[in-house]
Parts: sequence; C-alpha cells; structure tokens
Amino acid sequence: MKTTAIVIFALTYLLLLIFPKIRAYIALGSATLFIILGIMPIDQVFAAVDWNVILMIAGTMGIVFLFIESKMPALLADMIIEKVPNVKWTIIALSLFSALISAFVDNVATVLIVAPVALNISKRLNISPVPSILSIAVASNLQGAATLVGDTTSILLGGYAQMNFLDFFFFKGRLGIFWVVQAGALAATLILAYIFRKEKQEVKPLGRTEVKDYFPSFLLLGMIALLITASFFPNMPRTINGIICVSVFALGLIRSLLIKKDSEVIKKALAEIDYFTILLLIGLFIVVGSITEAGVVDDISNIFIKLSKDNIFVIYTLIVWGSVLFSAFIDNIPYVATMLPVASNIATILNIEPYILYFGLLVGATLGGNLTPIGASANITALGILRKEGHEVTAKEFMKLGVPFTLAAVITGYILIWFMWKV
Repeated sequence: MKTTAIVIFALTYLLLLIFPKIRAYIALGSATLFIILGIMPIDQVFAAVDWNVILMIAGTMGIVFLFIESKMPALLADMIIEKVPNVKWTIIALSLFSALISAFVDNVATVLIVAPVALNISKRLNISPVPSILSIAVASNLQGAATLVGDTTSILLGGYAQMNFLDFFFFKGRLGIFWVVQAGALAATLILAYIFRKEKQEVKPLGRTEVKDYFPSFLLLGMIALLITASFFPNMPRTINGIICVSVFALGLIRSLLIKKDSEVIKKALAEIDYFTILLLIGLFIVVGSITEAGVVDDISNIFIKLSKDNIFVIYTLIVWGSVLFSAFIDNIPYVATMLPVASNIATILNIEPYILYFGLLVGATLGGNLTPIGASANITALGILRKEGHEVTAKEFMKLGVPFTLAAVITGYILIWFMWKV
C-alpha cells in the first residue's frame, strides 16, 4: 500500500509539472484514485481539505473583483509609476509591497490583492505581467514566515511552541524569526535586482485614475484588520480566516445589491472566482493527506532522525535543507505539522531547547515552496491569474526566478538562525 502511494504521488507531481493546463484534473484524478484504492478513507476526505484556504481564496477573489471594479488598483498603479524610474524598479516595488502585506495576511490573499496592480501596470506599459506577478508570489511566500499570522506554517509553529504574536519579533531575549526573514528578504531582493537588471524600459506617469467608490478599498482594509485581529484571540475556528474573507465579500455584494441596486455585480463577482485553482488545491490537499495516511510522510521524518545521529549542526542542516527540498514538491502544511513533533523529540533526546530546529524548519519549509511552481499555494494562485490573462508559465520559466530567490533567502536565514540559536 505504501509503495503504491509513493508511485501515485510521484506520477501525480510529474504530470502536474508536464501538463500545467490540466493540473486541476490531474490532481482530482489522483485524489480519486487514492480514495478508490482505500489509501484515503472516505470518511476522512472532507477533513483532508484545508477549507480555510479554499474559503479564503474564494472570498478574497470576490473582494479583489470589487476592488478592481472600483478602479483603485489603477490608481495605485498610477502612483507606483510616478515613483519608479523603470520596469526593474517597478517589479521590485511590487514585490516589496506584497512582502509588506504578506507579513500580516495569508500569502494567497496577498497575491490576490497585489496581482491586479501588477496586471494594470503591465497593460499600461504593454509589457508581460509574468515577471512582476511571479515576483509578487515568491516575495509573499518569503514574508509569510515573518509573523504569527503570515502563513499557516507560522500558525502551526505558534500553536505548537506556544508562541504569541510578539514572540516572532523578540523571543527569549533574542531577535525573533521576523528579523531573520527580513535579512533573507534583503538578500532575495538583491537577487531580483540582478535578474531584472536589463529591464530598463522607462516608466512614465500616465495621469491618475479617478476613484469614485472607496467602499471596496475599505472592505479590503477591513478584511486585513479582521485577519490580524483574529490572530490575537485563542480557540478560534480553524476556518476563521476563510470565514472572514467570505463574510466581507458577502457584505460587499449585499451593499452593491441594496445601495447601488446592481444585481449584475453578483454574477460578475462569482464568475471571477478562479474555480480551476480551487479544484487544483482541493485535489492536492487530498493527495497529500493520502500519502500522510499511508505513512510516507512519517517515513520521511524518521530519515531525519537516523541520518542526523547526535550532531546538532547536522540535524539542523538536514532539517533546513531537507525541508527546502520536500516543500518544493509537498504541501508544507502537513509536512510542518509532522516535523514539529519530530524536532521536539530530537531536542528532548539531546537535552537542548528545540527552537533552533523549529525556526530552521519554518524557514526551510516556508521558503522552499518557491523552488517550484507547485510548491506553494501562492505560486499556484499566481499561475492561475496569469493563465486567465493568457500566459502559460512553464516550470522552467518559474524556476529561473524561484531557485536563485529561494537560495539567497534560505542561505541567509540558515546562517543567521544557527549563530543566533546554536547551543
């Protein structure tokens, strides 16, 4: 059974890389096969899907549609164009903008918020939106590890290690993971500047778009504020972020229906939700849940214990770079959930504090998703947005940006965490 699970899993990800246009159907087909073979019990299929992510994507896509309709992204695009001299700095500015938002909002939501701005700028300048949107995705993934609310993996770590929001900034008298991520972000941004060094097309101001309806902007800001606020309250439902996003979207639709008397906006907003990406993620959640159920993820965890022996530096190195490798192909949420107890057990055996292993795991697993186009939900979302705009991005094209960006950020974090938290 375990061998069968490994073979199906490997074939699934190979097909996802080779046939990007039918990724959703491949993932759903693989998920169905796991269910038929009994590897994934039918009564656990629903629980295997992270409905918080699914609801958040649907709700945020709807809010972003209203945001776009208000012409606010066009105004933001105009403001950015006024401040930057060329295309290179436009791309960097957008990546930094997404990084700022992603430190407090889920990575997928960040991509959905910032991507419309990049699309608007690209259309105005008649250039490809691919570089800017890919930069937005990888930058948002990086900053997701910076705070307690930045990414699901951070939430998992916070809960397991009983860390609060401020612990990510200063923890046990030392600088927290937030500052490590910022150092990695600086190194990665320098990589972006080098990659796009030849993009010197001049950016000229085109005048400012007039925005007549600011309510969608308040909806967007309200969603961000609610997501941050929810992180401070214990014992919240697991789907709280998704509930917030869908509820705020529903509020926008109700307002349009009652105040603006516009029933067509509901049809348009629902049509703008990227159901292809949602189906792809549902399929991937079931696939990953299946290999977890089969014990494949547990076996991977045991390999760390056997190879590392008693050398803390070797243990730390294996956790960081092993996490980078696996998270490039395996969803990092079940991986981190599995590896946190492993890291804790290793620390107990060696009689050390586990935080260096926790932080190494977070950096490796969160940033590792940037190696491949299917390594993180934000990347999949970005590719979905580009696909809707008529741009099919190959794995090779994505990795030209993702690999150097990831290596710069991870190497920086790897070195800093070791020197800050070594025994």
